[in-house]
Formats: sequence, structure tokens, C-alpha cells
Amino acid sequence: MTLAAAFKSSKLISWKSTGRLQQTVAGCIERTGNTLHSGEVSTVKLWPELAGKGRYFDFRSNLIPASVDFAEESPLCTTLHKDGFRIRTVEHLLSALEAAGVDNCRIELQNSDPKVCEVEVPIFDGSASEWVKAIEQVGLKVATDQCGNSCEKMAPYVNEPVHAWRKDSFVAAYPSQKVHITYGIDFPQVHAIGCQWFSSAPLDNYFYSKQIASSRTFCVYEQVEQMRNSGLIKGGSLDNAIVCSASKGWLNPPLRFPDEPCRHKVLDLIGDLSLFAQFGSQGLPVAHIVAYKGGHTLHTDMVRQLSYNQEKI
Repeated sequence: MTLAAAFKSSKLISWKSTGRLQQTVAGCIERTGNTLHSGEVSTVKLWPELAGKGRYFDFRSNLIPASVDFAEESPLCTTLHKDGFRIRTVEHLLSALEAAGVDNCRIELQNSDPKVCEVEVPIFDGSASEWVKAIEQVGLKVATDQCGNSCEKMAPYVNEPVHAWRKDSFVAAYPSQKVHITYGIDFPQVHAIGCQWFSSAPLDNYFYSKQIASSRTFCVYEQVEQMRNSGLIKGGSLDNAIVCSASKGWLNPPLRFPDEPCRHKVLDLIGDLSLFAQFGSQGLPVAHIVAYKGGHTLHTDMVRQLSYNQEKI
């Protein structure tokens, strides 16, 4: 049975060939940096992997697939959990890998404390730029299986509208022949952010690298103390986030885009939707995806909706 035969179309999802072969990184990528929430230092190594293996994390020889099956609800980041081990803040790295077409990859992580059973991906400047540059430097190659054969890359096409919502927030996907993303945010008490909408052209690696990857994570200054009291953003600073005050506006301008906060939500969404990937397939659904006031929990709710409604052999 070919790898493509492992996917069975359902009423909601049709798996179709992209016309491209699965890829992996052409060599090892290693980056070390500070983390956002724990404030510790961690090291990530991206290794080439066989076709069909997909993307997965390797923390002290414990393997955790980059799949929604292992995603758990956590504040302000996406966390994967398996057998007592946790990988936190995976969304920016996975976003870059998905957009660049790194379909198969072993993601090895190391932290500074061997007694701690969780590790966090470095935050760098709060965007995905560091990962995009690293991938561009090392390049990609066609991934082959254990027999040396290449595998076609499949993508999930949405046949009917599907949605997930919580209170007044939602994510919806509508049938489309190209990937489009429309995202809205609303911060009525923070006028410098306010209500923003961003809509992508047909999303590809070039558009992502030029228009999405460099957008940084953001926060409201008046909420910083509360977040730190909750054990979050211990490593947060003006060097790895853009911070906006309700009364004073942006504390560390200039912005890279007028709507940088909204673009960063698109970056996060791509990383979270990549958790739909299987066997080296594309995770991002081919659809017009519309989101409003979303977050990591709602994004992964959407992936679970897609997973629940698909049929796989």
C-alpha cells in the first residue's frame, strides 16, 4: 500500500496530492536561546527525517509527534504532552516548518536541568524569523523512505464549512482551491491595537516569509504583572515581544507592520493548524480560514474538529 492510500477522503475532508514530493531539511540546524514562559535557556536541533515520518519532538529520547492528539490546553502557548514529558511554545517553530515545506523532521530539544520533565522552544525575537532564516540557510531536500523511495505530499481539502467557537470567538474553514487566511482581533480598551483585520493572498512560502514570519508576539502592558504572578512570561522582555499600554500606546516601537499583532495571530494559527499533519502530509487545510479573537486553545479545537470528521484507514 502506498503512503497516499493511508488517507481516505470523507464527506468533510478530501486528501489530494499537492503535485510535490515530501521534503526534509538538507542538514542539521541548531539554535539556542532564551524561552518566553520559563525564562530558561534551551537548545533545538532540527534533523533530517525519512519520508512518511512527519514532524516529531525528541526530548531525552522520548518521542512526541507534532499532532493534535498530544496537544493539551495551556495558557498563552501550545503545549504537547506525552508520558509525563511536555514540550511548550511549539507554535512558532511549527509555523515556520509548515510554511517552508519541512514535512519530515526530528526536533531534538535540550534544557539546562536534567530533573525537569518539560522543555520550551526558544522565543528569539518573538517571531518565526530565526527559524525561517535557518531553514533557508541549510536548504531542503526530497525525503525518501527506508527503501530510498520518494513519497508524494498530500493535502487536506475542506469540502464543507467547519467551525469551532468559544463565546464570541471562532475559527471557520470554507471550501477553497487555495489556502487563504482572514484573521480579526479586537482590543477595545487598548486603542493602539483596537480592531484589526488581516487577509492573506493565496498563502505560500514566499508570502509567509515576507508578510507573516517577522511579526512578533504581543501583549498588553497592564496584564504583564498578572501573567507573571501566574508563572508565565518569566523570560518576556521588550526584546522578544511588542508591548502595548492602554494609556501610553506601544512601548517599544516601531512596529514591523501597522497590523503586526493581527499578522502574528496568523503566524500562530498556521503553527497550530500544522498539528493536523500526518505521515509527512500538509497540515494546513486547503480552505479559506476565517478566525476572530482566536487563541491557541480555539485553534487546536479547530484541528480536533477536522480530525474528528475525517476517516483514515
